[in-house]
Amino acid sequence: MQDTAWFISLTLMGLLLAVFVFVWSQSSVREEDFTPLQKRAYRLRARLFWVLVLTLGPAMVYNLIDLPYASADARERDAQVIDAVGHQWYWQLSRNEVRAGEPVLFRVTSADVNHGFGVYDTELRLVAQTQAMPGYTNVLRHTFAQPGKYRVLCMEYCGLVHHNMIAEIDVVEAGSAARE
Repeated sequence: MQDTAWFISLTLMGLLLAVFVFVWSQSSVREEDFTPLQKRAYRLRARLFWVLVLTLGPAMVYNLIDLPYASADARERDAQVIDAVGHQWYWQLSRNEVRAGEPVLFRVTSADVNHGFGVYDTELRLVAQTQAMPGYTNVLRHTFAQPGKYRVLCMEYCGLVHHNMIAEIDVVEAGSAARE
């Protein structure tokens, strides 16, 4: 069987070599001077480059100078801030009442092990999440659309009492004064 495979391989390699030799023998080497054509093409390329720079450059500046996005500093300045620290087996929140319709900035970290910081609405649907890690602060931005009692649950198994790791956030009407 191996002898047959070897014979077929050698035959196919020989045929391929014959094709290469035939193509090589039929090709002719022509010496042509492409210098004038190259110079013309390079001039055209240079002109096209400068046309693109002079048209796209100002267009990019015009479009990018006034992006419609609020700066991160402005968002943080206007946001309601909740510092959240995960512990085994509870959440420590700097405040538990915020106003609906206004951005909330969660700064989430952990004092011991990794925790999953999940915010659930009154129907226990996940509305926002991030990871709580020791030595690192994740920033989570969320705007609560509806007032109500929201729950913060741990989404990553962190030990024996993981299931009891629950905190509540009261989201009040936008006109109400949330306790700082």
